[in-house]
Amino acid sequence: MYARFTARPGCEEEVAGLLRELTAAVRRESGNLRFDPYTQAARPAEFFVFESYRDEAAFQAHLAAEHGARFNAALADLIEEDASVLSWLQPVERAG
Repeated sequence: MYARFTARPGCEEEVAGLLRELTAAVRRESGNLRFDPYTQAARPAEFFVFESYRDEAAFQAHLAAEHGARFNAALADLIEEDASVLSWLQPVERAG
C-alpha cells in the first residue's frame, strides 16, 4: 500500500514527528513487513508511506491498532486532505 498526504503550511515538523512515532509502533507489529515514510526533497510538505503486511489478517490488525487511530486523529487537522490518500499496489513480476 502507498499512502500520501500533504501537511498544511507550518505543520510539516509536527506531521514528521507524528509519523516518526507511528513508524516505530507499526514496525513492531508482528505482521508488518515494511513501513517506510518519505517526504519529497523539493516539497517537504508532501509525505508518502510505503507499507506492506504479511497477509490480509496482518493488515486488518494494523487497521485496528490503537496507535494508528491516535495518529489519524492527530493528523486530521494538520493535513490538507480529509485523510491519507491510499493506493493499493500489486507487484509487477518479470515475465520469463
